[in-house]
Formats: sequence, C-alpha cells, structure tokens
Amino acid sequence: MTAQPTPVLQVEGLTKDFPGVRAVDDVSFSIERSTIHCLVGENGAGKSTLVKMLTGALRPTSGTMTVSGAPYEPHNPNDARRGGIATLFQELHVVDQLTVQENLTLGMERSRFGFLVSSDLDDRVVGTLAAIEPSIDPSARVSSLSVAQKQIVEIARAASSGASVIIMDEPTAALSEREVERLFAVIRRLRETDVTVIYISHKLDEIFELGDAVTVLRDGRHIATRPLSQVAGPPELIEMMIGRAVLQNYTPRTTVSEETVLTADGLTNDLLKDVSFHIKRGEVVGFYGLVGAGKTEIARALFAADKVAGSIEFNGRPVGRSPKDAIRSGIALVPEERRTQGLFTSLSVRRNISVMNTRKLSSSGVFRSADEKAAAIEYVRKLSIATDSIEKYAEKLSGGNQQKVVLAKCLFADADLLLLDEPTRGVDVGAKTEIYDIIRRLADSGTSVAVFSSELEEVLGICDRIFLLVSGSLAEEVKNGPDADAAHILNVVTGGERRAAP
Repeated sequence: MTAQPTPVLQVEGLTKDFPGVRAVDDVSFSIERSTIHCLVGENGAGKSTLVKMLTGALRPTSGTMTVSGAPYEPHNPNDARRGGIATLFQELHVVDQLTVQENLTLGMERSRFGFLVSSDLDDRVVGTLAAIEPSIDPSARVSSLSVAQKQIVEIARAASSGASVIIMDEPTAALSEREVERLFAVIRRLRETDVTVIYISHKLDEIFELGDAVTVLRDGRHIATRPLSQVAGPPELIEMMIGRAVLQNYTPRTTVSEETVLTADGLTNDLLKDVSFHIKRGEVVGFYGLVGAGKTEIARALFAADKVAGSIEFNGRPVGRSPKDAIRSGIALVPEERRTQGLFTSLSVRRNISVMNTRKLSSSGVFRSADEKAAAIEYVRKLSIATDSIEKYAEKLSGGNQQKVVLAKCLFADADLLLLDEPTRGVDVGAKTEIYDIIRRLADSGTSVAVFSSELEEVLGICDRIFLLVSGSLAEEVKNGPDADAAHILNVVTGGERRAAP
C-alpha cells in the first residue's frame, strides 16, 4: 500500500478566542505540497484570524499546526519565515527608493563589523526573480515598477527566502486584467518549483481559474476542503459559504416617504466610477460589497471628506466642500474607525456627545454646561449607553457602547441623513441588536440612514434598498423583501452575473 505524502501544512483543532467571541472554532484541514490552495468565506468567516495564527501574528487559544510533518508554533512573523511560511498582504511592503535587488535582500543582508558585504545571497535572489519573471531588471528602481511588478518582487523575495508556503491575501485587488494574467502565470510557475500557495480571494472566478483545492470557512468553522474539480462552480461554493438561510429579520416598512432627500449623480474618483443613486426621507439604504468595492469612498464623498467629480444634492442644495458644510446641511458620518476617527477617547461621554454641535449649547458667547449635561443624560438613556457616569472617559467603554456614543454625537448634531460605515464592526451580538433597533427607530422618525457594510446579513436585516458595489461601480440595486436572494447578491459582488435593470 502506497503511503500518503505528508501535507505541507496541517492544522488540527485550531481555535482562537477573543473577549466575548470565538473567531476560529476547532478548525482542522490539510494542504498538499505544490498546490494552489484557495481559502474562501464571507467577511467575518475567520480567514484573517486563521492567517494571523499561521504567520505568528496571533497565538492560538488551542490546537496544533505542523509544516512538512514537523511541529510548528510561531511566536511572531520572523518565526513563521524561519518555519517556511511567508505572506503577501494587500498592502505592498516594498521600498520605492531602493532597487529591485536591494528590496529582494532587504532584511537578509550579510554584514561584517557593521558593513554590508557581498555574498551568494545576491546571486540567489536575482536567480529566483529571473526564474519567476525575467522581464524585471534587478537594477531598476522599484518606484518605476507597476503594482503587479512590485507584487512579483515580493513573491521573489519570499521564494528566495526558502519559503515552502506563500500566503497571498487578495493579491489582485489593485490589478488590471492583463496584470492579473501575468500574476497568475507567476503563481503557476511557483507551483512548478515545489512552492505551495495559499490563495485568498473573494473573486470566485479566480478561485476556479487558478486553484487546485479550496477550503471554506463560515462563522469561524471549517465547512469543507475539496479539490476544485469536485465543486460544481460558483453556485455550489456560494452555498457552502452561506450554508444557511441568511437571517433576514427585515420587515417591509410603511413609513418611508416618496420624497427624495439626497441625489448623487456621476460620482467619480480614483476608485468610484460614475456612481448615481438617490435616498428617500426615512429610508434605510445599504451599500454592500467586498473590501475595496467603494463603500467607504461613497460615504466620505457624501460627507464631503474627499473630493469627487459629479454632484451631490441634499434637500435640494449642494452638500458643500467640507465636512463642516455637510454637518451644517444635516449630514453626519459614523466612520468605520470609531476609536481614531469617531471619538475623542480621552474626553468624557458628555463632551463627546456635544462636540459636533456646541453652537446648540451657546448663546451670546456663553456655553451652557447644564444643558450639555442634560443632553448627555438624555442620549445615554435613549441609546441605552452602559456607563455609570456621563463623566466616564470614552476609552473606558466597551466597543458597542463607544459606537452608541458616536451615534449620539451625530444625532445631537441634528442630522437628517446618517451615514453609518460598518456600524457594528467589533461589537457583540447584544450591542448589534440594540444598534439595529436604534437605526429602525431613527428611520421611523423620518431620519434617512445609509448603511455601508461588508456583512450581508446586516444589510438584508435592516435596509429597505441595497446597492451592490463591484470595484467602484454600482452593479445592481436590490429592493429588500421576501424575494431578496442572498445567493444572487453574493454572486454579483464577487463578480458574477447581474440582473438587468427593470
């Protein structure tokens, strides 16, 4: 009986707990040597946490890993590199001011008495680059290369370091179609040189074009590992990724007015491509897409935080040219990064709530502290903010309660349109439910709400209409209700077929 070859990577019972949440739950699978192994799952499925454990950025709560049959316990990314695992992230890690060859040897240089000395390393890395992509000149300045060529330099650096496994996280996000073809050719050459590639992508057509096998994660759990030849195309893969009827607690609303309060026409910038839509009074609209689809860019354009071609009118008037103009016109933004962009963490709950509308608390140059206190108490009660005092520093609150403080701040600014960028990211299930209830109450009272989310369940649960985004374009508009098809939505945002506009 022929012995089975030893997997290049094997994980058994891998689990990672964070306070109040289990991000990866008892995951076990193996990856065969010299293959392109794809890793897929919805946003929040556990892919990033799993990769961080593989690369030593996080320590598992429990479970084991082996590389080529040997125990593997990385404490940091350097341990991972020494163990034969290298990672290419979406953000490039090259130094534009250095040459290609200098980038290839960066961090691996030989020195004597504090001076760099030549070694066989230079010949080795240049030889590796020539084998992968001979058209790149080792003496060229990296700043002169395209994004795809810079990625190839990173791949060559990883391969020349002796890595047996290279993890690639969304490597085609910023590439043109021709550059994608070139990158795929490079990845296939890596496989031929006994390097295993773990390929992470939301683009399902890439998975089937490139991959040998696929592992599906869902809600932090391992669902399946199969040869792609045994998967019946994107529909079956999507079914595994969703795996359940997406919880749609959406109830059709009768309070939405037919009055249009915001019109966006032809929004265009480096990412957005001629995006047009409208929002009605008291309506909750969702903008759903994968990372890099343009959700945050639309939110920032509506808030006048970024310059954009096209026009935006709110209540019949141009929004203006700055966030201050947007706030004065009745638009407020709850940003994705609440701690760095939405809160003054070193200020109290009271001061955070009032900060966007101090004019409301002043008269004849005198600030009314008693009114500020009363407003803070009112919003703590309205939004059920869990704090023992309005004087408590915002940094001392839980993530969900910090998000409620940001909401309170925007509501106190008398916003008629609330822009919520990833409104429940990093909050627990209970806080999510409370935030969704707040959104519904606001909409019922006549406030328009735009939710920019990468969670399908979220937009299907609370939004009246959903705009599907793909690579900066508005691909399709979906009216929510019993006929909203979660599988179709996921298929569209991953580059699949769209329905014709009615």
